[in-house]
Amino acid sequence: MYNKRQELILDFILKNDFVKREDIENFLTRLGQNASKMTITRDLKLLLNNHVIIKSGNAKATTYKASASSGLLKSINVENYFAQDQDKRLPGTVGFNFDIFNLLKNLLTEQEKAELAQINNTYLQKRNNLSETLRKKEFERLTIELAWKSSQIEGNTYTLLDTERLLKENISAQGKTADETNMILNHKRALDFVLQAPEYYKILTVGKIEEIHRLLVANLNVSTGIRQGTVGIVGTNYKPLDNIYQITEALQKLTSLVNNTKNPLEKALLTVLMIAYIQPFEDGNKRTSRILANALLLAFDYCPLSYRSVDEIEYKKAVILFYEQNNLAYFKKLFIEQFKQAVNKHFS
Repeated sequence: MYNKRQELILDFILKNDFVKREDIENFLTRLGQNASKMTITRDLKLLLNNHVIIKSGNAKATTYKASASSGLLKSINVENYFAQDQDKRLPGTVGFNFDIFNLLKNLLTEQEKAELAQINNTYLQKRNNLSETLRKKEFERLTIELAWKSSQIEGNTYTLLDTERLLKENISAQGKTADETNMILNHKRALDFVLQAPEYYKILTVGKIEEIHRLLVANLNVSTGIRQGTVGIVGTNYKPLDNIYQITEALQKLTSLVNNTKNPLEKALLTVLMIAYIQPFEDGNKRTSRILANALLLAFDYCPLSYRSVDEIEYKKAVILFYEQNNLAYFKKLFIEQFKQAVNKHFS
């Protein structure tokens, strides 16, 4: 995450190629953000280390420009963006961007990786200090919360207490549809399957993605396997791929990218966003993405997310921003917040 001055510098470089340090200093001065040469140099070094800008030339001829992937993490005013009707913020249909696979690198800064690894150490210590019985209870609690929230994001009206009763006592909530009940139960089946052998997900394959999807859509009248037709998404003019061969190719590119990414949180972040972006299935894509992201975290001994406090509208906005702008800054922010909360609230 960047401070206000660093965000201003990055935005200035994004809009102006071949920028000199003096240009940045003058720009900040005009905005009333006076900063010393040393401070600006330090900010530029941070942006360079995070691979969002590129340096050219030497000494007084040194210039800076945005890297190809810098737009992924550019700060966007979410409130202003969604204050516009979807047809005004995106006048025409935007399709799948195959170039995205070449850009999805260094999603977390080195500082973020170190901080989050330290937070995860807290999770490992807390988890390992629990007896086997208490550890199972904590995973049961996390399963209940994730099944509830993940389903709620998809419009399910089960409450958290309804979900707990269903998963613990197998008693359905009154006034709920069979589909709502099955959606909750399917989350538990999928998570139980993952927890049987978390190391199975150290290598991600298209087959493993399809496997989780089948568990999540059982008894919901949803076709399994890669979809062969078009699919529309409420709230956006983004149009996913509609060719089964291209969808399969995109999934193969994703699994290769995830398997070649070292940091577990980056693996999970890639998975949860890109499965939603590719939309490989007739339905159940975002549910599949959340379970698989947790499977990857568990495989590498990182704390899974329940998303229990995330606002479902904000979650959807973050995903739509990625659909429409290939910008993941807001989703990344929500993802990191939920990871921190998961470590803080679970396995105590």
